[in-house]
Amino acid sequence: MIFNTFAYFILFLLPAAILFRRVRPAAQPWICLAFGAGFFIFFSLTQVGGKAGAICLLIFIWESIFSRFYKQGSILCIIGIVQTLLFLIAFKYWNFLTGLLFKTSGHNPLAWSGAFLPLGISFFTFEFIHYAVDRYRGKTPAGTFSEYLAFILFFPTMVAGPIKRYQDFLPKLVNPSREWREDWRLGFTRILAGLAKKFMVADLLTAFTNHLNRADIAQAQRWVLPIWLLAYGMKIYFDFSAYSDIAIGSARLFGIKVPENFDWPYLRTNIAEFWKHWHMSLYRWLVDYVFIPLGGSRVGPSRVYLNILITMLLSGLWHGAGLNFIVWGLWHGVLLVIHRLWTAWRERSSMIFSRVRPALGVWPLIATVAGNSVQTIPAILYSRAPRQSPSAPVTPAESSPLDSVGASAPLKTQPPSLGGKLVSWAVTFIMVNLGWAFFCMDLPTSLFFLRRLFFG
Repeated sequence: MIFNTFAYFILFLLPAAILFRRVRPAAQPWICLAFGAGFFIFFSLTQVGGKAGAICLLIFIWESIFSRFYKQGSILCIIGIVQTLLFLIAFKYWNFLTGLLFKTSGHNPLAWSGAFLPLGISFFTFEFIHYAVDRYRGKTPAGTFSEYLAFILFFPTMVAGPIKRYQDFLPKLVNPSREWREDWRLGFTRILAGLAKKFMVADLLTAFTNHLNRADIAQAQRWVLPIWLLAYGMKIYFDFSAYSDIAIGSARLFGIKVPENFDWPYLRTNIAEFWKHWHMSLYRWLVDYVFIPLGGSRVGPSRVYLNILITMLLSGLWHGAGLNFIVWGLWHGVLLVIHRLWTAWRERSSMIFSRVRPALGVWPLIATVAGNSVQTIPAILYSRAPRQSPSAPVTPAESSPLDSVGASAPLKTQPPSLGGKLVSWAVTFIMVNLGWAFFCMDLPTSLFFLRRLFFG
């Protein structure tokens, strides 16, 4: 973890934040890009990729030069997206994809023996693509060369996000907060919270998660297995949210606010709400740049389900080059589809029973036992607004950028009981944590783990 090193704070964060505050506004983007370039080179040389990794700074330079030609509706925007994807495929997926081609032979003649991942490639790739897409759509300003370089080389968010949007970042860069005392107080508080999560929780859980290998799984008693998997679920949350806390706090020292990334996701009572609050900047990116271009919720139900599965499959593949990550993404895709089907059935049932309510006085009891009421959820779960009944009043749709894709206003049903909420939370929590088995182990090991967990 780069953010828990003295080099990060002493060589980069503190001097960069102080200089950023001291120089004139026209020079502030240059401070961001200079320290960002130094950050990329230093940690590439010392931790990721060595000299070859440091040379990958040229990707940023080339992207910045090429992006100057982006215009609304221009074919160059599409070329920019393609070249960015080719960079990602070459570095992250080449050996995985060519390995699938030669899997039966057992030898991959196209394997790249010196393969490495440039620092932060998964995150800066998404920011490159976002800028090209939104320039094509005419939704973001071009900015200057230095401003765009400052955006993609802003080192607090380079390694693990949150994933920024240029049109949101640019106003904060050119007009950062001047309340430096408050910014530094809140920034350091957030950084300390992140370090506490990392050292006091995530690192301690490694003692449990280190056992998630085939040899230990084979020898362990069955009751121990869910403890190990739950430990991993807690570890990845505290580890990743710690990164986000430090990144958000670091940006605040510059007077710049970047998006939040986690909002108590494990307390949510359905899988849609979980994703709405887990790695939020990634989820919004997937909705805006994958799900909606596929047709979003504006197509028929079958296509909507397919769009959900494709979006989550790509989410899994983005996390890592392996069949286990693809299965993990599909696992969440299937859960989202099931939840959407369940929500649609609840809406139809509510409308039907509302019409015959006088004859079914027990309906409130049934609705209470059933659990959660229909809630407004991200548009990824809806295809079209349901036909409303005069006796089924509606509430205003939740104010969210995701709702513009076709999310409907929720129907008012019987308020959920405490027992219903607890059941919904427990089911969501268990399903999410079962999915981590695919994430933290290769596919054969994860299947072996689940077989031992359920069948001994």
